[in-house]
Amino acid sequence: MHGKNDEIIYVGKARSLRHRVRQYFQPSHDEGLKKKQMVQNIDYFEFIVTDSELEALILECNLIKEYRPKYNTMLRDDKTYPYIEVTLTEDYPRVVFSRRLKKNGNKFFGPFTSAGAVHDTIELVQKLYKIRTCTQKLPENFGKSRPCLNYHIGQCLGPCQGNVDKDEYRKNVDKVIEFLNGDYYETLKDLESKMFASSEEMDFEKAAIYRDLIESVKACAGRQKATQLDGEDRDIIAIAKAAEDAVVQVFFIRGGKMIGREHFFINIRVDDTDEDLLQYFIEDYYTGTPFIPKEIFVQYDLEEAELIESWLGEKKGARVYLRTPKRGAKEKLVELAAKNAQMVLDQDKEKIKKEEGRTIGAMKEIAEILGIPNASRMEAFDISNISGFQSVGSMVVFEKGKPKRSDYRKFKIKTVEGPNDYASMHEVLTRRFKHGIEELEENGGNITDSFTKFPDIIMMDGGKGQVHIAEQVMKELALHIPIAGMVKDDHHRTRGLYYKDQELPIDTHSEGFKLITRLQDEAHRFAIEYHRSLRSKGQVHSFLDDIPGIGPKRRKALMKKFVSAEKMGQATLEELADTEGMTKEAAENVYNYFHPMK
Repeated sequence: MHGKNDEIIYVGKARSLRHRVRQYFQPSHDEGLKKKQMVQNIDYFEFIVTDSELEALILECNLIKEYRPKYNTMLRDDKTYPYIEVTLTEDYPRVVFSRRLKKNGNKFFGPFTSAGAVHDTIELVQKLYKIRTCTQKLPENFGKSRPCLNYHIGQCLGPCQGNVDKDEYRKNVDKVIEFLNGDYYETLKDLESKMFASSEEMDFEKAAIYRDLIESVKACAGRQKATQLDGEDRDIIAIAKAAEDAVVQVFFIRGGKMIGREHFFINIRVDDTDEDLLQYFIEDYYTGTPFIPKEIFVQYDLEEAELIESWLGEKKGARVYLRTPKRGAKEKLVELAAKNAQMVLDQDKEKIKKEEGRTIGAMKEIAEILGIPNASRMEAFDISNISGFQSVGSMVVFEKGKPKRSDYRKFKIKTVEGPNDYASMHEVLTRRFKHGIEELEENGGNITDSFTKFPDIIMMDGGKGQVHIAEQVMKELALHIPIAGMVKDDHHRTRGLYYKDQELPIDTHSEGFKLITRLQDEAHRFAIEYHRSLRSKGQVHSFLDDIPGIGPKRRKALMKKFVSAEKMGQATLEELADTEGMTKEAAENVYNYFHPMK
C-alpha cells in the first residue's frame, strides 16, 4: 500500500488479496484505530504474485525489513550480535571480534549477546595461547618491523619475526578452538600444573600470573550456565504487553547451555494480539539474524507455525521446529522468559517516568514558577573572556529538558573592546535574534534552522543586570520573549531565578532546579571551551607571521632549511630566494626584516 507521496505505508500477504483488501473498506469490518488511519492514507496498491505461501512470507519479511512501513508492526531496534572469528585462512591465524558471519573459510563462534564478554574472552585466549594481535601479512613481512610490546612481555610468540614454526603456532590455535568450543578441562589442568611448578621453583610472581589466568578461565566457563542436558540449540521466546508497549525476551541456548539473553521493544497496534506480535517478531527477527537454532520455544500456538517452520528450515538448510511447551522444564523456561519480559517492561516504564520527570516535568515546573504557558525550548547565553581579551559568547539550547547540541551557537565579539560583559551580551543577543528575524522574513515566516526558531524563554547567566540587557534587546527588536536570570550565590552555585524584577524562590531539591543548574553549567562550559580554543590559536605565533608574503607553507620551508632565526638572519638574499616556494619579493621582505635600512 502506497501513500500520497509514493511511500510504502504497509506490506501484507494473503492467499486471496481481493478478499483481504476488500475487508479494509467494508463498514462492518473493524480492524482497529490504526488500520482505519492507514486506510485513509492509502493512495494506490501495488501487488506481487508468488508461487507459494512460503515465497509470500519470505517476500513480506524482506520488504518490511527494507522499507520499514509505517503501519507494519516492527522491531524498534536492529541489533547485530558479536562473534569470535578465528582467521584460519591465514598462515598465522588471529582471534578477532566480528559483527558479521561470513563464508570466508574462517571459523566463527557465537552469536554472543555481550560484546564486553566477547572482548574479555578474546583477550584471555590471546594471553593463554600467545596468539598474535597484529594485522601484518605473514610470512611475507617477516622481520620488516620490530616486535610489539606483547612479544616483549611474553604474551605473543613473535611470528612477525619468524620466531615460531607455522605448525607449532597452529597447535596453539587448535587449543584456542577447543577452548572456544567449551573444553576448559585441559586448559585448567595445564595452567594448574604450571602454577604449582612455578611455586615449587619459588617463582611466585609467575605462579600468581597462572593463578589469575585460572580465575579468568573459570569466570569464562561460569558464564555458560547449563539449562538443558540434551546439547541442543534453542531460542526461548516470550512476550509481555502493556497498553502501548511490548517487550519480547529471547533466551539463547547453544549446545544445551544458556549463553545469554536479549530483549526487544516492538511497536504495536491497539488491535494486535500476543500471538500476532510473536509471529511478527519471529518473521522480523529471523530475517536478519545469521544463526537459526534447531528449536524455537514460544508462549502461544501460532496460526502460521508450519509455514514459519518451512521458511526457517529453508534458511537454515535443516529442519527447524517451532514448539509451544505445555508442561515440564521446557514450559518453565518459557515462563521464565515471560517473567523477564514483564520485568523489562516494568523497569522501562519506571525509567521513562523518571526521565520525563527530569526533562519534560522539570520544564513544566519552571513554566509554573515563572507563570508562563510553556517552557519547551530554552536558550541560555554566557560571555567568556580574560580581562577583555578575545571575548566570546555562547548560546546553548535545551528542548524538552534535553540539550539540543545541533542548535548551539558561538559568537566572537566584534564591536566591544575590553572587559564589558553587558555590552558583549547586548551584541550577542542582537546578532542572534536579528539574524533570526531576517531569515524568517526571507523564508516567508517558515522556520528553517536554529536561528529562525525562537525560544519560549531566554535564560541569562546572571541576575538583574544581564536580564535588563536582554529586555533592552527585546524592546529594540520588538520581540516579546520572557527573560529570566539564573542567579548564583557567593560560592558560584545556582541559587534561583530572577524574573520581572524579583528573585523567585525555588526548591533546590526539585527537578526544575536541577535542570536550571544543568543549563547554566552547559552555557558556561560551552563559552569557556570556545574561548580556550581561540586563546590556544592566538598563542601559536612566529615572528615570520609578521613578514609580508610569508604564509604557513613558506614559514615551514624557511624553518626547515635554516633551523633557527639566527641562521636565517645570517643568510644571504640568494640563499633565502633559493628556499622552496619563495619568490624574490618574499625573500627580500625576510632579508629586510633581519637587515633593516638605517
